[in-house]
Amino acid sequence: MSRKNKSKKLLNNAEILKREEQFIECYRKHNGKGLRILFGLYKGDYKNLFFSYLFFIIKSLPEWLLPLITADVITTVATRPEGYVVRLIIDFAIAAIAYIQHIPTHMLHIRFFSKAKRRVEAGLRGAMVRKLQQLSIGFHKEMPTGKIQSKVMRDVENVEALSSQIFTIIMRIFSNTAITLVIVLTKSLPVFFMFLVCVPLFALLLNKFKKPLRKNNAEFRKTIESTSSSVINMIELVPVTRAHALENVEIKKITGEITTAANKGYKLDFVQSLFNSAIWALVSFSQVVCLFFTAWLFIRGTITEIGDIAMYQSYFATLLGHLNGIIATLPMLTKGLESVSSIGEILCAGDVEDNEGKEKLKKLEGEYEFKNINFQYARRTPVIKDLSLKVKKGETIALVGESGSGKSTIINLVTGFYKTNSGKLLIDGKDIKEIDLPSYRRFLSVVPQKTILFSGTVKDNITYGSPHISKERLEEIIDAAQLRSVIDKLPKGINTNIGEHGDKLSGGQKQRIAIARALIRDPKVIIFDEATSALDSVSEAEIQKAIDNLTDSRTTFIVAHRLSTIRNADKIAVLRDGECVEFGTFEELMAKKGEFYNLKSLQT
Repeated sequence: MSRKNKSKKLLNNAEILKREEQFIECYRKHNGKGLRILFGLYKGDYKNLFFSYLFFIIKSLPEWLLPLITADVITTVATRPEGYVVRLIIDFAIAAIAYIQHIPTHMLHIRFFSKAKRRVEAGLRGAMVRKLQQLSIGFHKEMPTGKIQSKVMRDVENVEALSSQIFTIIMRIFSNTAITLVIVLTKSLPVFFMFLVCVPLFALLLNKFKKPLRKNNAEFRKTIESTSSSVINMIELVPVTRAHALENVEIKKITGEITTAANKGYKLDFVQSLFNSAIWALVSFSQVVCLFFTAWLFIRGTITEIGDIAMYQSYFATLLGHLNGIIATLPMLTKGLESVSSIGEILCAGDVEDNEGKEKLKKLEGEYEFKNINFQYARRTPVIKDLSLKVKKGETIALVGESGSGKSTIINLVTGFYKTNSGKLLIDGKDIKEIDLPSYRRFLSVVPQKTILFSGTVKDNITYGSPHISKERLEEIIDAAQLRSVIDKLPKGINTNIGEHGDKLSGGQKQRIAIARALIRDPKVIIFDEATSALDSVSEAEIQKAIDNLTDSRTTFIVAHRLSTIRNADKIAVLRDGECVEFGTFEELMAKKGEFYNLKSLQT
C-alpha cells in the first residue's frame, strides 16, 4: 500500500457534519463576537495549536537570544577579559545551535498549525455547503449566487488568513515581547520603564484608527460581493446582451459598479496608508529616543557595559517592531473578522427545511389533494387563493394560465420548496407538512423549463444521482427519451463532454438529456415546468414523444405554455390570479368556450 493511501485524511464526512453543528453553536453562543467565534471554530484542535505554539517559541530562540550574544561580544571585544577567546567561541556556538534548531522546530510548528487551520478551512466550507443544501429555495432566491460564492471561497480564505495572523504573528509578538521585557527588567529598571511608556502611545493610535478601518472594510466587502454577483449575471446574459445590441448598456452598468468598488477600495487604502505612516513615524522616533536615553544612562554610569547599549537598542527595536506588527495586522484582523460575520449569514440562517421527527415515506402512490390552499411570498400580495383540486394516482394534470397566474408556485408547493400559508396539501392522504421531504422527493423527477446540466459527459448528466445503473437500463432510457439520434451524432457518443451548462448542445438535445435523467430515477411523480416552451416544432415533437414515454402510469404535473401539447392530459386546471377558474378535460374546456377556449384561440 502506498504512503498516500496510508495517510489519514484531515476530515471525513462524519467529522464535517459534527463540525457544522459545532460551528453553528459557536456562532449562536458568541453572537457576533468575532474573536471568540474564531477561537470557538478551533475547538477540537486545541492540542494541535498548543504544540504549534510550543515549537514556535523554541524556533524563535534566535530572536531574543541574539541581542544578549551581541552585547556580550561587543563588551568582550572592548574589554578583552581573561579567556575572552573561549568566551567568543561559546557565544558563537550558542548562536549556531539557536539558528540550526530553527529549521526542524519551524517545520513542526507549521505541521501542527497547518493541520488545525486546514481542518477548520475544510470544515467551514463543508458546513456551508451542507447548510446551503438545507436552506430553503426562498433563501437561495433572495441571496445572489455571486454573494454565496464569495462567502464560501473568499470569506473562508480571509478567515484562514486571520487565523495565521492570530496564531502566528500575534502569538509570536506576545511571547517574544514578554521574554524581551523580562530580560530588560532583570538588567535595568529605568530602561524597562522607558519601554513601557511607548505602549500607551501605540494604544491611543490603535483606538484612533480602529473604527474607520472596520467601517471601510465592511463597506468594501459588501461592494465586492455585490459586484461579484453582477459580473456572474453579466456573463450569463452575454447571449441576450449581444443579441439585442445592449453591450454598451451592460458595460456602463458593470463599469459603474466596478468604479464604486474601486472608490471604496481607494478610501480603505487611504485610511490604511495614513495609519501605517503614523505607525512608522512613531516607531522610528521611539528608536532614536531609546538610543539617546541608553547613551545618557551609560555616561552617568547606570549602564556599566558598553555592549548593553546595543542590546537595549536591539530589544527596543524588537519591542517596537512587535507593537508595530500588532497594529499593522489590524486591517487584516478587521477584514478577517468581517468575513467571520459574513460566513455567519449562511451558517446561522434560520430558513431551513425542518424534517426532524417527520414521517419518512417508503412508497408513494401519487395521489394529491389541494384543500383551500392560500399562499403568498414574504411581504407580497397573495399568489394562490383558496385553491382546491384533486389529482388521482397516474393522472396527468396540466396547469395553464397567463404569466403570474400561479402555475410555477403550485409546482413549488408540490415539490415542498414552499409551505402553504393556510389550507392543506395532502399526498396520499398525508399532510405534506408532516412528511420528511427528502424521502418524498426520492419518488419525484422534475424537468424544468431551463435545463440544468453540468460540465461533464452526456452519461454523467443522465446518471446523475444514479451512478450504478446497468448498461441495459441506460440503453432503454436513451431510447425512451428519444436521445439515440442525438448520441449517434456526437463525436464520442454518450461519453462526449457537453461543456459548461451543456453549451455544446441545442435546446432540444439538452431537454432530452434532462428527460433521460428524470426517467432513470423511475419516479412515481413527474413534473414538467414548461419543458417545450423554448423549442422549435421539430424538437417539440421529439420531446413530446419522450414525455409520453415518461408519463406512462405516473402522476404528472405539466406547466404548459403551448396548449396544443396538453391535448392528452387527463385534466386541465386553468389559473387566473392564483385561482382555479376552470377544471376539466381538453374537450370539455373547449366546448365550454370560456377562459381556456380564449387562451387556445390566441395560439391558433
